[in-house]
Amino acid sequence: MRRLLPHTLRARLTCGLVVLLALSCAAVGIAAVITLRSFLTERLDQQLTQAGGTFPASLEHRGPGEPDADNDHVDTRRQVPGTFGARLLRGEVTAAGVVRSGADTSVTLTAADKAAIAAVPVDGHSHKLELSALDDYRVKAVAGDDGDVLVTGLPLSGVEGAVTRLIAVEGAVFGGALLVAGAAGAFWVRWSLRPLRRVAATAASVTALPLASGEVALPDRVPDTDPRTEVGQVGIALNRMLGHVESALGKRHSSEERLRRFAADASHELRTPVASIRGHAELARLHPDPVPSGVSRALERIAAESARMGGMVDDLLLLARLDAGRPLAREPVDLTRLVLDAVDDARAAGPGHRWVLDLPEAPITMTGDPLRLQQITGNLLANARVHTPPGTRVTVRLRQDGAVVRLVVGDDGPGIPKDILPTVFERFARADHTRPGPGKHGAGLGLAIVTAVATAHGGTAEVRSRPGGTVFTVTLPRAT
Repeated sequence: MRRLLPHTLRARLTCGLVVLLALSCAAVGIAAVITLRSFLTERLDQQLTQAGGTFPASLEHRGPGEPDADNDHVDTRRQVPGTFGARLLRGEVTAAGVVRSGADTSVTLTAADKAAIAAVPVDGHSHKLELSALDDYRVKAVAGDDGDVLVTGLPLSGVEGAVTRLIAVEGAVFGGALLVAGAAGAFWVRWSLRPLRRVAATAASVTALPLASGEVALPDRVPDTDPRTEVGQVGIALNRMLGHVESALGKRHSSEERLRRFAADASHELRTPVASIRGHAELARLHPDPVPSGVSRALERIAAESARMGGMVDDLLLLARLDAGRPLAREPVDLTRLVLDAVDDARAAGPGHRWVLDLPEAPITMTGDPLRLQQITGNLLANARVHTPPGTRVTVRLRQDGAVVRLVVGDDGPGIPKDILPTVFERFARADHTRPGPGKHGAGLGLAIVTAVATAHGGTAEVRSRPGGTVFTVTLPRAT
């Protein structure tokens, strides 16, 4: 049933208006028909009362059993055409006739007609009688002077004709009124709902905005703010909500800017001391004098951790620069060569893995930042190497599909847990929280850099994973 209802508010209001108007017209029409029928029937009853039994009484002068033999004694004066008369004696019809325009008043009654006439009660009231030869009649029976019963009837054809004409007129008038009211109602509803459409358009424009991050400029407020109307109340509420949303987004953007500047400044300031620590540690390890083994081990750890810290600082600084919209280099890049070099490095770093290359015969080139594109490839291969056990098959595929290039890195490792998969590209998604594997020392910035660099090139980074297989796909436009 609900599927048959109109879906839009405008259609529902219009249909509701037309249905209510149709019900009103039907009620008025039915009341008019009943009133007219009752009025005309009462007029017939009054005429029957005035006519009395004059016409049927005049039929008694006919010979019994010869109703058509002689019309000279039938009194049709002051009788309207169609008047029916019948005389009954001891419950049997002895004479019957109908007033016509001519002198002939004869009528042929069936046994059923005679039985129906004989059943008319002599109670001073009029009754409806249906005769097979004459159609419907309004009849009234009175007692005659000779112990007989005189039945006088008037045809109901005039009443039914008037009622039929009224129904036809009502149908035409009400039908036209419904059409006009439906068209006018549809226009009126459409005009009345214009403010609501503006509210909907404003809300729809807000939903199309990228609210997840960055500075957001909300659209103009809804102009319909009359609190006396329902739409105005909705407009006021929407404008108030947009104000709160804009304020919250502004505060969030300011907070993000402060955090981004802090990350950039901190990363920039940390690069130099971290490099100094690493340099001094390397210098101390190269000292020609004997160094206790414990000190040598400590220097090795200082050098390794300072190198790791330097990499983290570089990653944070790169993300901060990408977030700030720093422009990337734009120059031709041979992606095929870049992938070959990255896989060679991965083989050297992870000899226990099976590295498989799937490259097209012709080199694939694109316009972009070669260092950042190399970082994408290196991070994806490092992620596959660190978070999968030795013996894992890692396939690197490079394809050109029209105006885009797809770099696909897949492995048959244990896969990424479902609860971690949606956040795998987020920053500081720690390695030990993403995929099990031998290496759990990452800072959780490698995949974040992949998606940030891909986005800066106008591309995307996606991941699909299930137990027994993970596939990272980076899609980049050839010309950026």
